[in-house]
Amino acid sequence: MRLLTPVVPNSGAPLGRANPVAKLGAALVVMVALFASLDGVTAAVVLVGLLGLLPASGLSARALIGRAWLVGAAAISIGVFNVFFAADQLGPIIVELGPLQIGAETLVNGAGLALRLVAIALAGLLATATSDPVDIADALVQQLRMSPRFAVGVLAALRLVPLLAQEWQTIAMARRARGVDAGRSPIAAVRLFAGQMMSLLVGAIRRGSRMALAMEARGFGAMPCRSVARVQRMRPADWGWLLGAGVFAASAIGLSVALGTWRPLFG
Repeated sequence: MRLLTPVVPNSGAPLGRANPVAKLGAALVVMVALFASLDGVTAAVVLVGLLGLLPASGLSARALIGRAWLVGAAAISIGVFNVFFAADQLGPIIVELGPLQIGAETLVNGAGLALRLVAIALAGLLATATSDPVDIADALVQQLRMSPRFAVGVLAALRLVPLLAQEWQTIAMARRARGVDAGRSPIAAVRLFAGQMMSLLVGAIRRGSRMALAMEARGFGAMPCRSVARVQRMRPADWGWLLGAGVFAASAIGLSVALGTWRPLFG
């Protein structure tokens, strides 16, 4: 499954050189602005800004689309679902096909919801895909003073993601070798996909249990403190990413307020 194949970060890119905690904090600031704004203008401005940040991330658009297309499809599906099955169609009716009616305001709200979800996913992807998993764990311990147990758990989870991709391919090839195929039936394809996901989940739980036993057998967590191999520091440029995220989120909301389209989550 290509979706589970991690993107190799470019340590030479401006965003790749930033401290992982700074990137996570900047993404959190942008996400809070997106959660607090229900209008489509704020989401569209943030999404355009994040897309403009791709050259600084060192990630190719093709690699991101190959890994995150399912998230985008899910976001668009949720927006379409909210438009078609809204309790009330707001605004003038612009689409009328038999019993199906779609109001202009409902359509705009659905599009805004889809844009928000895509922007939230892209912000999180830029923050995590541009960092090495070991750097993320080290930064969580050194900058946020998190427990080494939690940080190493995060590291183990990130390291196991490629194994999940390999496991998915192994399950698919084993089924193909047994002659299990959905053919042209979409119902059978959904049923087989659900079964394959269940097999992947069971395998992941077993792998995680074995890893936990192995770490306990090696004495992990026996000592109250751990040494740090690679020092992570917050440089002025890292604080600049946090400040820039705050200014960018405030500017997106300010533009929406100036246009009279801003709709806060509370109020």
